[in-house]
Parts: sequence; C-alpha cells; structure tokens
Amino acid sequence: MLTPVRVLFFFAPVLLAFGEAGSPIPVIAIGKPAAPPAIVIGFVGGFVKHNNRVHSTVQVVEHLRRNEHPEELYVQVFENCRREKAYREILQKLDLNQDGSLSSEEKQKARIILFGHSWGASAAVALARKLEQQGVPVLLTIQVDSVSKIGQNDEVIPANVEEAVNFYQSSGIVHGRSQIRAADPDRTQIVGNFRFDYKAHPIRCEGYPWFDRLLVRTHTEIECDPKVWNQVESLIYSKLSPQASTTAKR
Repeated sequence: MLTPVRVLFFFAPVLLAFGEAGSPIPVIAIGKPAAPPAIVIGFVGGFVKHNNRVHSTVQVVEHLRRNEHPEELYVQVFENCRREKAYREILQKLDLNQDGSLSSEEKQKARIILFGHSWGASAAVALARKLEQQGVPVLLTIQVDSVSKIGQNDEVIPANVEEAVNFYQSSGIVHGRSQIRAADPDRTQIVGNFRFDYKAHPIRCEGYPWFDRLLVRTHTEIECDPKVWNQVESLIYSKLSPQASTTAKR
C-alpha cells in the first residue's frame, strides 16, 4: 500500500511539469454547432391540447420525430394560443452562441417550417409575420382549413416566407380560407390553394368528439383526411432535405 509520501513522490514529476512558469495549461475546446437544427412547428386548432394524439397535427410531429435525427431537427406542437412560447423557442434554437441576440449570420442559417389546422393555421402565419419583424426567414408555411382569429391576417403571407401552401374545404358553418396571397410575389411562391370536397366522399373521423363530427363535420373531415396530411408531410420532408425520405405515411 502506498503511503502519502510515496504517492506525492510518484506524482511529483507530473505536478512539476504543470507547475512550471509559463507552461500552458491544456484546454479542451468545446466547439459550437455550425448550424441550428431545422425547426418544424405545428399548431393545433380550436381548444385542442398539444398532446392530443387523435389530431393530425400531433401525428405529423410524431412521424417526424421517429424518422429524423433529433440533433438535426427540432419539432414541436403548440396550442394556437401559445404562439409567443413557440416564438421564444425558435429564437433560442437559432441563437448558436447563446448571447441573447441573433446575428445576421444566425438569422440566415434558419430553416423553419410552420403549419397548422384551423386557428392553428392562422397562428402559423402570424408567427411567420412576427419572425419577419426580426429578419428571420421561413422556408414554408402550410395552412389546413385556416380560420383566422380576431387581429390575425391568415390571407396575406409575409415576405420572409419562401413558399406557402393552402388546403381548404368550403362547406359547413366553419370552413377554411379559400385563397392566400403573397405580400411580395417576388419573394414568396404560393404553391397552391387546394380545395377538398367531402360531400360525395365523406371521411370517418374516429376518436373525435361527437360535436366536432356533427356541428363542424367538414371542418373536422379535412383535419382527419389522410390524403391531406400525407401531402403536408411530403411538403415538410421536401424542405428538410432533398434526400429526405417521403415514405413516412399514415
């Protein structure tokens, strides 16, 4: 067994080497990430909770989490009334050096996709508009049967958005906006306003509350239509990476 004196004698050369005047102390460099993760934010409609797995917005986010590398993608669902929280999350993810502000370089590295249904679709456009005020670009917004809240404008897509897509149906007491347009057509491409009709081919929405299926039937049908949400997923994947798989279907 080594005595304290022997232990000191054994390690003395090492201690002297580090104690010499002017000797550099080894430092382990911790590299900063070269780019923020891609950010995908979905907003649920109405008064739906962000973790209600019946709803397609939540399901799309779960698919993305299963099929993408978590270090390369930040994907989250928010209630449409939590837009400010989503905004803060985006700024935090973009702030690579964590100095509390975004440089021009950090802003230009942003890869953001926003989507939602009903009030959630309107929240997606409103969030894009707030990011525009900070000079943060958005790759894509997707609106599904968009219904605007008071004080929101879900018709005009702000100029910081590269591409925008609108899916809607026009029946029932609650129905989506039939047309979106770009604030600056030179900067934003409207991919299309795509109408769906469920009169001839209704959709069964299992697990939804009876009042949704009765009072806002067609608004609910587009929310649970796999044809619509497969397209939503494909659009998201196409923006995440040219090589991204588009096979994660419902």
